[in-house]
Amino acid sequence: MSQSDKYPAESGRRRFVKGVVGGAALSGVGAMGSATVNTLTTSGGVGGGSTVAMSIAQTGGPAPRGLPQIPVEVTDDGYIRGIWPETQTVTQEGQEIEVAQEQLGGRTYSGAWFQYCGVESQENIAPNFESDNLFRAAPGKYEWQDETYEDGDQIHIDDFDDYAEWGNGIGDDGVGKPASVTWRSQDADADLNAIVIRSPRIEEAAQNDEWVSASTDQGFIAYLNVCTHFCCIPDYKVLEESARYDAANGTYCVCHQSTYDPFTLEESLFIARPRPDE
Repeated sequence: MSQSDKYPAESGRRRFVKGVVGGAALSGVGAMGSATVNTLTTSGGVGGGSTVAMSIAQTGGPAPRGLPQIPVEVTDDGYIRGIWPETQTVTQEGQEIEVAQEQLGGRTYSGAWFQYCGVESQENIAPNFESDNLFRAAPGKYEWQDETYEDGDQIHIDDFDDYAEWGNGIGDDGVGKPASVTWRSQDADADLNAIVIRSPRIEEAAQNDEWVSASTDQGFIAYLNVCTHFCCIPDYKVLEESARYDAANGTYCVCHQSTYDPFTLEESLFIARPRPDE
């Protein structure tokens, strides 16, 4: 039993039906999540605190929780874009601050989902940072991508036509076709690294789950690719070593062998680090 399967006995609820990987649909997500308290928060920051994020499931290793999901949409001209929450003003501890937050798929989607591992200090995580939010290629992980895109090119749905059969010798073929990308990183000092995957498993899951239907599009799912353990950059279908840790079809961090399942979504409760004062 993985950590994400453990629930308070009195709740009588399962957060997720693990059969998604085998083809079953996503189920309801309960209120509890894997929790961690980051003691490096600063009193001078804003917009931090207790946060419930939707994440791809943490399945093994020392990582305290999964990687935060980035809701996606396909534009009318076929480019893949990450959804950024609307900016609004709220009162926090008697101070008016700007936050990125909106209702999506019956949940509160917040920019605080990405405020960990120093990411919160980057300008492109600020609620009012101007970006077209399109995913752009970050070559180097996948041969197909290096043959198709130059660094910084916008990724397009047409280049994922073979997603139901694609394979690269790592794990099974047809699980999902990935791209290594940056997000909200044009004209920014630092990149937000992410992975985008188009998968038949996500298409199937979206048919019966409000959140998955709202946060994915035509089988595309995305997540911030920063390990929640020591902030390394994990890999999806890159390293043969991942099979030793039951992650040949999942996401694997070589630094300390944390593993994640990008086709299983769950709630993660954690303390988001506050952004620096602007």
